[in-house]
Amino acid sequence: MSYIRYQTLKHRRPYNLWPVLVYLVAILSLQIATSSAAENALEQSLEIRTNSTHNSIASQKKIDQLSEQTKALYTEYKKNLMQLDSLKIYDNNLEKLVESQKKEISSYNTQLTQIDDTQRDVIPLMIKMVDTLDEFIRLDQPFLLKERKSRVLALKNLLTRSDVSTSEKYRRVMEAYQVEMEYGRTIEAYRDTLESNDGKRTVDIFRLGRVALFYQTLDGQETGAWDKQTLKWTPISSEYRLTVNKGLRMARKQSAPDLLILPISAPEHAQ
Repeated sequence: MSYIRYQTLKHRRPYNLWPVLVYLVAILSLQIATSSAAENALEQSLEIRTNSTHNSIASQKKIDQLSEQTKALYTEYKKNLMQLDSLKIYDNNLEKLVESQKKEISSYNTQLTQIDDTQRDVIPLMIKMVDTLDEFIRLDQPFLLKERKSRVLALKNLLTRSDVSTSEKYRRVMEAYQVEMEYGRTIEAYRDTLESNDGKRTVDIFRLGRVALFYQTLDGQETGAWDKQTLKWTPISSEYRLTVNKGLRMARKQSAPDLLILPISAPEHAQ
């Protein structure tokens, strides 16, 4: 039976394969064209996707850059705000300072005007004070006359100098008055030369404040005191010789302070 079929097929007309081949070629061409188009589409799609990715990366970088710039600008803005607040506070303080300085300048101008007026009044006052001091020394007890008169003479010369300020002149005058005041509450011992009928002689002077003024010869044989009534040196009783000598040693800090019994003249106008 196989044989018969073979024979039957063997004597059958051969098929025309050309249309089939054409059809197959067309289909293959179509598939190739379709595949090529798909491939091109895929490549385009991949290229678009790649470009999109690159654009996205570039955009993200730009966004990041803008974000950093924004942060920097915001930080700078906050810093400027803080500086502005500080400048406002500083400006307010400067306004107060300027206002205070204006008041001080006004006060200084007023003081300068007053100083000019004061100087016109102070200079004559100081001249009068020095003249009064000179007269006071002339009428006072004759102790340290050379030193005290030299001080007054120096003050008179000082008042005529233009290179010395008024304040310094006033200070020196007050200093001289202070020295004279100190004489009234201190004791002092020094050597001086007294003139008498027998001529000049060197003696020890004991000043008891401004209450009394005594002298004693160097040999201790004669003791005397300044007489405010006669304005002369007058010998006193020899019983005061040791007391005056003790006073001299006390003034020289050679002896401890102690009570002294000495002849003291009463004030002229005692009540």
